[in-house]
Amino acid sequence: MKRSAKAVWNGSVTEGSGTLTTQSTVLDNTQYSFKSRFEEGVGTNPEELLAAAHAGCFTMKTSGLLGEAGYTAEKLETDCKIVFEGGKVVRSELSLTAKIPSITDEEFQKIAKEAEETCPISVSFSFEKVLVSAVLVE
Repeated sequence: MKRSAKAVWNGSVTEGSGTLTTQSTVLDNTQYSFKSRFEEGVGTNPEELLAAAHAGCFTMKTSGLLGEAGYTAEKLETDCKIVFEGGKVVRSELSLTAKIPSITDEEFQKIAKEAEETCPISVSFSFEKVLVSAVLVE
């Protein structure tokens, strides 16, 4: 399987701007700029997109592992914060809240840890650290 996206940039890094388009066109000439990346400008940025990718991948991996263990989640919700320091992404912080009937917290924590260690986005990047906080709610 291959997925693709295209970036187009015009101008200098601080005054220019660009667009991002994905194969699916979910992003279709979506604006990004220095301001949307490092300030509060309109548009997206690579770190936000990485956060969405990591949250989505980790959540799907957790769902798959739950299924293998005989559980079906009513709801899995993951918030991801990407930490960019010193010119590189140094950490991904995943915060998972889950509603899963009949699972113990011990089993849930084990599955969340395995998802952290094996989701394709986690293993594709050399984050200095991936932090996961997993909370099971009733």
